[in-house]
Amino acid sequence: MGRQGSGKPPLVADRRYGGAPPKPARPAPKRRAAAPSRRPRGPVRWVLGALGGLLRFLFGVIWAVGWRMGAVAVLVLGLAVAYDAMKLPRVSALVDGRARGSVTLLDRSGQPFAWRGDQFGGMITADEVSPHLVNAVVATEDRRFWWHPGIDPQGVASAIRINLSEGRGPLSGNGGSTITQQTAKLLCLGRPFDPSQWKDEAAYEADCRRTTLTRKVQEAIYAMAMELRYSKEEILTIYLNRAYLGAGTRGFEAAAQRYFGVSARDVTPAEAAMLAGLLKAPTTYAPTNSLERARDRANVVVGLMAEQGYLDAAQVAEAREHPAELSGAAATRTGGAFADWVMDSGPEFFTRDTTEDVTIRTTLDPRIQRAAEDALTSVFANQVRAGSKAEAAIVVMSSDGAVRAMVGGRESGAGQFNRATMALRQTGSSFKPFVYAAALDLGMHPADVIEDTPLCMSIAGSGNWCPDNYDHQFKGPITLIQALAESRNIPAVRLSELVGRENVRNVAAQFGIQGDLALGPALALGASESTLIQMTGAYAGILNGGSAVTPYGLVDLTLQGEEEPLMGVGGGIRERVIREDAARELMWMMWRVVEDGTGQRARIPGWQIAGKTGTTQAARDAWFIGFSADYVTGVWMGYDDNTPLKGVTGGGLPADIWRETMTRVLDGEAPRPLPMAPPAGGGGGFVQPNGLLADGSGEPFQSTGDPATDAALAAAFGAPAPAGANDEEKNAVLDTLLSILSGQ
Repeated sequence: MGRQGSGKPPLVADRRYGGAPPKPARPAPKRRAAAPSRRPRGPVRWVLGALGGLLRFLFGVIWAVGWRMGAVAVLVLGLAVAYDAMKLPRVSALVDGRARGSVTLLDRSGQPFAWRGDQFGGMITADEVSPHLVNAVVATEDRRFWWHPGIDPQGVASAIRINLSEGRGPLSGNGGSTITQQTAKLLCLGRPFDPSQWKDEAAYEADCRRTTLTRKVQEAIYAMAMELRYSKEEILTIYLNRAYLGAGTRGFEAAAQRYFGVSARDVTPAEAAMLAGLLKAPTTYAPTNSLERARDRANVVVGLMAEQGYLDAAQVAEAREHPAELSGAAATRTGGAFADWVMDSGPEFFTRDTTEDVTIRTTLDPRIQRAAEDALTSVFANQVRAGSKAEAAIVVMSSDGAVRAMVGGRESGAGQFNRATMALRQTGSSFKPFVYAAALDLGMHPADVIEDTPLCMSIAGSGNWCPDNYDHQFKGPITLIQALAESRNIPAVRLSELVGRENVRNVAAQFGIQGDLALGPALALGASESTLIQMTGAYAGILNGGSAVTPYGLVDLTLQGEEEPLMGVGGGIRERVIREDAARELMWMMWRVVEDGTGQRARIPGWQIAGKTGTTQAARDAWFIGFSADYVTGVWMGYDDNTPLKGVTGGGLPADIWRETMTRVLDGEAPRPLPMAPPAGGGGGFVQPNGLLADGSGEPFQSTGDPATDAALAAAFGAPAPAGANDEEKNAVLDTLLSILSGQ
């Protein structure tokens, strides 16, 4: 009996007989849902579909063409890089690419004080220089230098972003250039300077620095070629040697020597930071232009070095507490006007346009140069009204014409107008010694008498010419001694006419006063023009005993690396102009100018000083030129536009500048007497206001009762016959006087 409700099928006995078992019932197939009816596609859907298909087609074409073109571009780029790499020369051939050479000027002790041209200190390699310098350059210019392939996409993208954010063009301002790219630009992508293509080296360098998209592509190719051809150290070597670092220096070796007086091998972290800081703007950050600005930039570089792990905290503190200091020569900027003058005095192909590296030994004495500069600064600061545009110039030389110092103006740097050598100015009374030199050389005596009385002369085409004395007074018969000491004009004119203007012109010209000397009687009063260096050189001829000199600053010129000079001294003592005894007497008369005459403000206690003042018409020029036994110093003062000086004469501020200069120059030296010769008979030979003649003590002579006899006696012997002298003694004196005046 089957179970009911068990849910199981009833038991069925097996078939006893054969036969196929019944097939299981197939399940009924599921009915498929009826497909929705297709509606016709609208025009929008049809257009979108067509566009999608077209885009898929175009993308496929672009992809197919693009990757092939990219492959070709990469291949072409690779070939271009390889081709450029094959053309690159050895590193040693690239470190010095200057089109012109350099000139290093040494002072009289052999120390460098000025540089001209493109300075190159010699090849240095990246592994020779101070590691601090390498680290400073990399930290500042290209922090990923050691691992990029010559270009730095990250750096370029960052530079473009900065430029755009600051309102510039994408290629203006920050360039994102790697050190390798900068080196490629320094090499001008391998194009050498060609005078037929570029006007000069400046135009060539400007073209090399041009920034265009095409040039940037070429630069990138050349940079990658360099990376393929050279090691990183070799690329850095080229860069360290060719970079311009201000003040005419090419390469870090030249810059280290120029600014710090040391080799790039020995620079400290502070010095390395200052040198690396120059790369951004060499002229702006040159420490010789602004040490403060250079230090601020160096401080930024120190921070970059610390940030990138090149300096520890102690080194950073040391670099910031003790920033780089300029060498003595770089700090003082000694002798800029002097250096320019020396460069102009040498052959152009070895100075201004040299293609060689040249060393010039000069006559400059840095101590004397500083003395002159300090003296000028002191006088203008303490004795000249603030804001005055008046100028001054100073020349100090030895008696053989060797120039020891030169100040070309209140701003006497390199390239400035040099008033000591370039300014032609009327000489005024500073010319008068040459009138007296001519007279003494012709046999006249310092105590000879000459008239200081009103004078008028008829000048053809100009009418009457009536010169006057500075004080508008006339002293009658006076000696040549007094006439020169008091710088009296009438006696100078009379004396010039007496000895002959042509003789005066010849003496002045032979002593070195060049140019057109005045033809008229105003010659005696300094109507002619000259330069300060010519006038100082002419006075040096008086000091050395009457022989002309050619002022010079160049001692010898040698090519760097050579021992034998190519040329020697360019000046010195020349032919004799006047007799030695005449020069010695003239020197004594000029000593009286300082002791008793117009040059008294130039006195230096304990020293014998001789000189002459000079003031031109309307006080447009004021001079004082004088000498001790060892040095001749000339001072000129005036305005560049010929504006008259107010209250200034040669015996005033110029004499003060002279005294301040020579006081510093002579400091610490033992006084030496001037090689002068008093006139025979001694005496003073000065006329007193009462018409009497004084002796050297300033006491008046005792009168004989006859003014003419008094003057004659004093002129002959510097003193009359003593009180109570009898007629026989007086007659003997007069006979001697007559024989002297008649030349017997």
